[in-house]
Amino acid sequence: MSCTSPCSFLTFVKLSFILFLCRRFSESSDKGWFRSLFVHKVDARKDAHSNLLSKKETSNLYKIQFHNVKPECLEAYNSLEAEVQKRLHEDQDYPCEVVGSWNTWYGEQDQAVHLWRYRGGYPALTDCLQKLRTNKEYLEFRKERAKMLLSRRNELLLEFSFWNEPLPRQGPNLYEMRTYYLKPGTMIEWGNRWARAIKHRQENNEAVGGFFTQIGQLYVVHHLWAYESLQSREETRNSAWRKEGWDVNVYYTVPLLRSMESRIMIPTKSSPLQ
Repeated sequence: MSCTSPCSFLTFVKLSFILFLCRRFSESSDKGWFRSLFVHKVDARKDAHSNLLSKKETSNLYKIQFHNVKPECLEAYNSLEAEVQKRLHEDQDYPCEVVGSWNTWYGEQDQAVHLWRYRGGYPALTDCLQKLRTNKEYLEFRKERAKMLLSRRNELLLEFSFWNEPLPRQGPNLYEMRTYYLKPGTMIEWGNRWARAIKHRQENNEAVGGFFTQIGQLYVVHHLWAYESLQSREETRNSAWRKEGWDVNVYYTVPLLRSMESRIMIPTKSSPLQ
């Protein structure tokens, strides 16, 4: 019993001395082998993730609008919005086009969602906005629309290089917009994972478009899918789990998320995506 306490004390002293030497050694050289065991080094990025993940062959910029409409005004709002979209499409002076317009069915109620494309990027967006500021008819439309809205917000987006470009399609379809809020610094890894995984979601032509934010809330991803019905959606999503590699994608991308949400949307009568 008399030996136990001194032995324990000596063991403690030896361990403390070893840890002291290791700490001093690691601090003496940033490139030491001991420090490399404990410090995780991240390779510096050579370019912005917008350049690494977006399509090089196009200069498309997208704008998504979320309009929360007064419930009693939704029908009138849809009619007014359809008329303005039609006139902008017919006028070649405006370098913009509506990709799709929807009303939310499941998700935030009495909401309109519009996706616009600007072929030519930021210069096209700027040109369009400058012309609209002097368009008296459009300014009157904005005043009338404002009476119908509770709130609105928008985001500027780029499309992922490995996704389809959203093109007009025949209906009837319902659309799901799955929105992912990523942890800052994870966009590159998300893109790399989905570049391999998207092949598992092409068989039923359900993939419409994939986008990430440039202005607005950052590190946000929108995936847009089309289905014939809610039952078709369930069957299509379940079939992905039977494909080798899909489970791996889910396993590695879930830790990149802060949160996510899903909207089921019905296209308006004027939407090019039906």
